[in-house]
Amino acid sequence: MAMLDRLIGRIHPALALRRAIQLSDSGKPGEAFTLMAVAARAGIVEAQYRIGRCYLEGTGVPPSHAEGARWLRRAADRGSPDAQALLAALCVAGLADREADGGSEALFERNSSRKPDFAAALDLARKAAEAGSATGQALLGYILSKGPKAMRDLDAAHGWYEKSAAVGCAEGCLGLALSLMRMGQPEQSTRVAAEVRRAADAGLPTAIYLLAILTEHGMGTPVDLNAAQRLYRQAAENGLASAQFRLGVALIEGSLVDRDAVAGEAWVRRAALAGNVDAAYRLGELYASSPQRDYAEAATWYRRAADQGHQTAARTLASLYLSGNGVAQDAEEGTRLLRAAAASGHRESQVDLANLVLEGSGQPDDGISAATWFGATASSGDLVAAFNLGLCFAEGVGVSKDQERAAHWMERAAKGVAEAQYMYARLLQEGRGIAADPRRARVFFEQAAKAGIVDAQVALGEMLYNGRGGERSVVAAAHLFKQAAAAGHAGAMFAIGALYESGQGVSINTKAAQKWFTAAAERGHGHAQLMLGRYLSRGTAGDQDLAAARIWLERAGARDVEDAAGEPAETQIIGHSG
Repeated sequence: MAMLDRLIGRIHPALALRRAIQLSDSGKPGEAFTLMAVAARAGIVEAQYRIGRCYLEGTGVPPSHAEGARWLRRAADRGSPDAQALLAALCVAGLADREADGGSEALFERNSSRKPDFAAALDLARKAAEAGSATGQALLGYILSKGPKAMRDLDAAHGWYEKSAAVGCAEGCLGLALSLMRMGQPEQSTRVAAEVRRAADAGLPTAIYLLAILTEHGMGTPVDLNAAQRLYRQAAENGLASAQFRLGVALIEGSLVDRDAVAGEAWVRRAALAGNVDAAYRLGELYASSPQRDYAEAATWYRRAADQGHQTAARTLASLYLSGNGVAQDAEEGTRLLRAAAASGHRESQVDLANLVLEGSGQPDDGISAATWFGATASSGDLVAAFNLGLCFAEGVGVSKDQERAAHWMERAAKGVAEAQYMYARLLQEGRGIAADPRRARVFFEQAAKAGIVDAQVALGEMLYNGRGGERSVVAAAHLFKQAAAAGHAGAMFAIGALYESGQGVSINTKAAQKWFTAAAERGHGHAQLMLGRYLSRGTAGDQDLAAARIWLERAGARDVEDAAGEPAETQIIGHSG
């Protein structure tokens, strides 16, 4: 038979093609390719198309996208609708290089990093579609619906999908279903499900996955969680990463039928290794939240996701670098990751990076970006962004210092942000960027104090003690100082100690006074150190300790605290509680 095949190849190319098809059908691709090549070189269009397919699929010959595209182009130029459709698909995938004919190195390329050539794809797909190729019609519909905006024509795309689906093309059925879904007509849900099922029955993995989604949620078909899980598994086993991810999550959460965390994690891992960025991020979350808290393993998956553009993963990985969890602490790398995510428009990363900038980290350009991000969001009504923008103007971060604009944005943010209420009250109290107004300052300090801002509690307490901006109330001031002291505010501790000593707003209690002076002194409060030294040297609260008194007085002296001998302790509250 081998001799006969050689004779056939020499005598008649058409016979060579026929014999090649027979050999291919009987499982002899190598022998088939030899005769197919004879027919292709003789100019038989079908043979050229088939040779192109052989190179693309590696059937009877080492695979080569470049050689496959070269033979397909020959067939396409001579009017083969099948070759035109397949070549158009290669153009969309960026695998059809017009210069592939030259250079022997192209013969060994399996993939191409070139961008999609939608212009060439559109021309080829249109020719194939108009010649009646169902695959070409489906592909043309795809280009007209998913290609560059300038090429899009959704109505025309729908028409081509309908023509393709009418003759049973799986891709056409799927495209038609997606087009109907885009139209958003609930009455079409049954038809959508039917078209998806036709494509799924033809074995199209994407259609199987979509049918699983419809079956899970009862869209155009009854809810059937058992069937949905089977479909997800079928699509997953066909290698569809999105189905692997969904199946894995369902098994981990038990949201369909079975619950199997180990198998679920295995499917999520397969999806992540196949390039599904959400799966990589989810794996990172699984390791970071597991009882063992394996941050090192989590960082590996966050990195994989971040490298593929997952902004939340980049932000989470940045937090690991900034804190040193699972990776060596590296503030520069953490900031770089935040910067990349922020530049891509990730709101949470923008806020994190901007906060780092406000704390003095980052680069000069980060400040400019922070002010820009806050400005855009603040103008749309975001009160937190308005507060941060006010800080930028107050501190000169990314913009020139401008106390008037700082006051403007703080006033806007004070409608709902406690920190802004405190900052705006300070501006009103000090007359920075706005006319001084003690009464309004007191109102905003009170709002912030009620929200738990400790500095606001102290500031309001001082105003109440001194009667600034309204009536004087030493009792209310003492209550606020106690609140702030309990929260660890050293100035409030000193103030309440002074009130216990003088009996203003509270009963005189020297032991309580010494307790609070001690607490404030240990936190470095100079006047508290002075008062504690006096108490211990005189035994005011009952215990005299000259050695300890000397130490505290020396510490107060080192802080240049003036000798307040003879000065009533209550007057020291003013200006020294911060």
